Amino acid sequence: MILTNASSRIVRIPVQHLVEVDQAPSTIEFVILELDTNEGIQGIGYTFYGGILNRALKETIDVMASQIIGNDPMPIEAVMDKLHRTTGAGPGGMVTLALSAIDIALWDIKGKALEQPLCVLLGGYRNRVPAYASGTLMRQYPVEYLAKASIKLIDMGFHQIKTFLGTEPTAAREVERIRGIRDAVGYDVDLMCDIGQYWDVGQAIQIGRLLEEYQLFWLEDVVMHDDYQGMARVAEALSMPICAGELVYGITPFRQLLESRSIDIAMIDLFRVGGITPWMKVAALAAAFNIPVVSHLAPEIHVHLVAAVPNGLTIEYMPWSLGLFEETPTLEDGQIVVPQKPGLGLAFKKDLEVVG
Repeated sequence: MILTNASSRIVRIPVQHLVEVDQAPSTIEFVILELDTNEGIQGIGYTFYGGILNRALKETIDVMASQIIGNDPMPIEAVMDKLHRTTGAGPGGMVTLALSAIDIALWDIKGKALEQPLCVLLGGYRNRVPAYASGTLMRQYPVEYLAKASIKLIDMGFHQIKTFLGTEPTAAREVERIRGIRDAVGYDVDLMCDIGQYWDVGQAIQIGRLLEEYQLFWLEDVVMHDDYQGMARVAEALSMPICAGELVYGITPFRQLLESRSIDIAMIDLFRVGGITPWMKVAALAAAFNIPVVSHLAPEIHVHLVAAVPNGLTIEYMPWSLGLFEETPTLEDGQIVVPQKPGLGLAFKKDLEVVG
């Protein structure tokens, strides 16, 4: 089998929300990729950067994909190593995002060629994974909304939900938001909290200690993503788990996060890490430190990855990308069921709005 053609497009879809929100409709753009083979098998992948940079990302994908036309897609490590050597670029930024789309499409081809779901190819540890509701309990909404929306998420079947802090003017106001959610849903629900790098080390320790009585499942991105030593100080000072990793590119930063004992939970972003191949390597690296891994965005692909490894903990159920596909994995009682179709088990919608 050889690769015969690569085609990418920038597409725009409406932003989906788990709970209805009182705001103007918005859209999000992705760069999608289709890789064709001489045996009629097509692999798909996607990635995104945001705004006008998606055009540069598309061009990067096109140039990189052209370098592997004529190659056998099955030895994925060899194909991706060729691209790394050809580009000569480091593990960050635009190149890594482009590599991720290609790597995803190659794994889709491999699964389809072998007639196996991606999860099975990667290890097949389980056939469903817990998912936490994300993207609803946002910073801009008042405490009253957070309480009502939290209850709606629980009624939808979620047992895990995530909220966001970091921008309130006082520690008391930050704590008030968590208290409001806990009062609404109780303590049988896992509650995660994303700080989004807004705090410094002192704030993270001070406010974190105030939050400990509310039994957070984890506290996420408490300080700047590359402040490994500062994050380690926070992790040492607090009893609640510290989670980070979505904002770093490639594999190497995870070694630093793990060796510095900066995190208790590793969050791996499929696109920034560079695709499925490096995602699995980071998961194995984390396992060596007895650290669980969780996902960032893209639940329809991450379900395969988190389900494949014993240290996979939970999946972020952010529905932004679901509108790209004809059918997405089923959500049952707060868990995502691994698709049983070959490869990713996904197909792009035929009527997507193409904008580039």
